[in-house]
Amino acid sequence: MMRLRTVVGASVVAVGLLLLAACSAEPAPSPSATVSPTASPTPSTTPSPTPTPTIAPVEDLGPLVPSGDPVPIAANLPAPWSIARLADESLLVSERDTGVIAEIVGGAAVPLTTIPGVAAVGEGGLLGLAALEDASGSYLYAYFTAEGDNRVVRMPLAGSAGGHTLGAPSEVLTGLPKASNHNGGRIAFGPDGMLYVTAGDASIGSNAQTLDSLGGKILRVTPTGAVPPDNPFPGSPVWTMGHRNPQGIAWAADGTMWAAEFGQDTWDEMNRITPGSNYGWPIVEGLAGDPALVDPIVQWPTDDASPSGIAVVGDTIFMAGLGGERLWTIGFDGTAAEWYGGGQLGRVRDVVRGPGSTLYLLTNNTDGRGSPRPGDDVLYQVNLVPAG
Repeated sequence: MMRLRTVVGASVVAVGLLLLAACSAEPAPSPSATVSPTASPTPSTTPSPTPTPTIAPVEDLGPLVPSGDPVPIAANLPAPWSIARLADESLLVSERDTGVIAEIVGGAAVPLTTIPGVAAVGEGGLLGLAALEDASGSYLYAYFTAEGDNRVVRMPLAGSAGGHTLGAPSEVLTGLPKASNHNGGRIAFGPDGMLYVTAGDASIGSNAQTLDSLGGKILRVTPTGAVPPDNPFPGSPVWTMGHRNPQGIAWAADGTMWAAEFGQDTWDEMNRITPGSNYGWPIVEGLAGDPALVDPIVQWPTDDASPSGIAVVGDTIFMAGLGGERLWTIGFDGTAAEWYGGGQLGRVRDVVRGPGSTLYLLTNNTDGRGSPRPGDDVLYQVNLVPAG
């Protein structure tokens, strides 16, 4: 089920690979992740294969790991891309190519609406979802590729579990550059109540290094799309720059923001996000050691990761791997381990925290790049237990 990769630098990685080859019948892994010199990784231990009942809040349990095989919640989902978990524990899923947003009811995907204007080409289409349910009202936000741009809209959300409805969409953010790939597409509300949006460079690397383009950025706007006055670049929605194709974003309990990023040919990245920072693309890919740029906390060969959605639960980042076809767990110090590899699930597109000590996973084998098997694509739930 799991192959552990403790991320402690190139020399120790090489020794670890030899030990794995000697102690396991599993094929030797490809080159492992590399931790930033600024992190201080500590070894992880192989978790018990049996679930451990817990009473303490999951945030107090330290590092967490999956336990047991993923349990199917819904199957036969067509090119699903994002999961939105609502306050009443309902789950909504976006379908990239059809533009449909569906609610998972009794193991089936029940369509709620089809977003008008979705132009699904290549990696574009209906992408990220995020829910806002507070005193101002209840809305579902959606990021999608239109004919001329990528954009974010929101829809009034009403109803209850098993019978939600969505109203007509209204624009929140428009004018994000689009292409057949590198569209970014993840959206999430931060602990500050602001909407964060990942925008890819639309295959034009120079977009990432200029404030004249919204491409290659992580953006921050109010729930209605206005620029917050405390953004690092006055009058601009840009929060950080120098990204190639940023994907999953999530926050730790202390407010630290994390983001995963697709690399070009060499390194995928997990980055600690700080406002106004430059993450290097296209000047550099992966670790640079340049004080003007921010290095990733951990990097992976692109065949091992191709990261998509992420979730932070307690002291652990969970990262979906598309090309790597696995789930990654990452400590805040850069220690990383892989789970459910070897073709068990295929491409993993999104990961979202579930109720209690659980996690939801979404596969993406029907998006034109995977190898569908009967029942694909599938929404799974996974139990989490303390590491070690």
